[in-house]
Amino acid sequence: MAEFTLPPNSRVQPGATHKAPAEAKNVRSFHIYRWNADDGQNPRTDTYEIDLDACGPMVLDALIKIKNEVDPTLTFRRSCREGICGSCSMNIDGTNTLACLKPIEDMTGDVKINPLPHLPVVKDLVPDLSHLYAQLRSIEPWLKSDTAPPPDAERLQSKEERAKLDGMWECILCFCCTSGCPSHWWNGDRYLGPAVLLAAYRWIVDSRDEATGDRLDALQDPFKLYRCHTIMNCTQTCPKGLNPAKAIAEIKTLIFEREG
Repeated sequence: MAEFTLPPNSRVQPGATHKAPAEAKNVRSFHIYRWNADDGQNPRTDTYEIDLDACGPMVLDALIKIKNEVDPTLTFRRSCREGICGSCSMNIDGTNTLACLKPIEDMTGDVKINPLPHLPVVKDLVPDLSHLYAQLRSIEPWLKSDTAPPPDAERLQSKEERAKLDGMWECILCFCCTSGCPSHWWNGDRYLGPAVLLAAYRWIVDSRDEATGDRLDALQDPFKLYRCHTIMNCTQTCPKGLNPAKAIAEIKTLIFEREG
C-alpha cells in the first residue's frame, strides 16, 4: 500500500479552543481550519463552542457569530446569505456546499469546516479562485452574434427555446462542483471542470447565440472536455441541485453528432 507523507510545514496542527459561556445549555463545537500566510505558521484547527440558543440556524450564522463575538481574525467570504451569490462555498463535514444553506440541525456531533479542497488557500476559509475564473473567461460566457439585434425590440426566444436553458442559468459559480471533481484535481491546468463546462453548454444551446460551431471547436480537445470521467461528484455536491455531468455529456453528444 502506498503511503504519502505531507511536508512538515503543511501538516494541520491542533489550535486554540474557545469555550462557550458557562451558562450555555445548547452547545455545539465547530472545528475550523485556520491558516495565515503572513505568520509563517502551520495550518491549524481552532475549536469554537457556540451556544445554539443564541445563534441563527445556518452554519453561516455560526461563522458570523464567531467573527463578531469570539474571534475577529476568522476570515471567510459571504454576501447574500440566500444561496444566490455563491461566496460562502466551503467544505462542511466533508461535503462541498454553501454555509448559508446548510442548517446546523441537519448535522450531528461536532461540525468540521474547511476551505474548498484542492484549491490554493488565501487565508482560513478563503480559496484562491483566480485560475477557475480564468478558465471561465476562456469559454467566452456571453452572447456572440453577427446578426444585428432588432432596432426596437429584444432578441426573442420561444418558450421551448428558453426552457433549454433551465438547469444551467441557475449556476451561481460557487465552484463546489469543480473543487470536488477528481478529474479537475488531476488535470486542472487543462481540464475546464464541471462549472465552466456547464456555463459553456448554456451558451451552446442558447438560440440567440450564433457561435455554436466555434464554441464546439474550442472544446474539442483531449483535455478541456474529455478529461471528464463521469465520476458524478459534481452533480452530487451542487448546492443548487444542478447536473453539470449531464451538460458535459450533452456537449460530447453534440460534437459526436456534428462529426457524423
